[in-house]
Amino acid sequence: MLTYWILFTIFVVAMLALDLGLMHRGSNEMGFKQALWACLFWITLAAAFGALVFFSMGQQRALEFVTGYVIETSLSIDNLFVFLILFRFFKVPRQDQYTVLLWGIIGALVMRFVFIIVGVGAISRFHWVIYVFGVILIYSGFKLAFGGEVDVEPDKNLILKLFRKFVPSTEQYEGKKFLIRRAGKTMATPLLAVLIVVETTDLLFAVDSIPAVLAITRDAFIVFTSNVFAVLGLRAMYFALSGMFKLFHYLHYGLSAILVFVGVKMLLSNDRLELFGVPLHGEIPTPIVLTIVGGILALSVIASLAFPEKKKPDEA
Repeated sequence: MLTYWILFTIFVVAMLALDLGLMHRGSNEMGFKQALWACLFWITLAAAFGALVFFSMGQQRALEFVTGYVIETSLSIDNLFVFLILFRFFKVPRQDQYTVLLWGIIGALVMRFVFIIVGVGAISRFHWVIYVFGVILIYSGFKLAFGGEVDVEPDKNLILKLFRKFVPSTEQYEGKKFLIRRAGKTMATPLLAVLIVVETTDLLFAVDSIPAVLAITRDAFIVFTSNVFAVLGLRAMYFALSGMFKLFHYLHYGLSAILVFVGVKMLLSNDRLELFGVPLHGEIPTPIVLTIVGGILALSVIASLAFPEKKKPDEA
């Protein structure tokens, strides 16, 4: 298994280097058509990796990877809406948004790796952690369904407040630079502040998404790889969907249903769960989980297209 980790780490580093060095050299922004091709590239790459898992680790692990990848990717779609709000709030030039997302993803990969290792270890050592993760998912699902529109207030971000208080910063963006030198003094640009908010926001997203995949499998390698492929394709998906978020206005209900479902699945997977002495546990087969998740997503997308959201008078 150590060999798998080493090879996959080399692969991720190579993909990030390719992204930084070749695919997005220069200041040109990512267009819609380019974003679609990039999405197709990452999805194809994930499918190829799933096939590799099938032949090297077996059908069960392959199904777990695919299910985890679908869940992570679907949850990321709602997260992209938050990134859109952040970029508009900070008035980040479109050609610089990809740079923020790219470096934000590098930090997200490190944070998620730590989360996954800690999460898997905690479940293995402390069985009651399953209850905690299951309740978090169910709570997050109901909050997403009935919490109204996403409310993002970057100015109330504690880390951003500390950053602005203690780090000398410029007022204007300086291209793609996070730091510059002026009068012999190193100063941060607003782009670094945006990156910090994106990183802290992703930290909150991980609290929902990682337990969702841990409900599918306890294999840390499968959880991490499914997270990585979903995160690597996040930037391209943002530019492909940035103008289409309102089109799928029922999607957040589908995502909330998925969170509740995987939360219940996690609780049922605990073989110690009882109610008045009656066992309430039972493992739901992964193919069924994948079918249910895919069905929920399909229904929410079809409903959004079949019943378009009525525009308000000021949006007409």
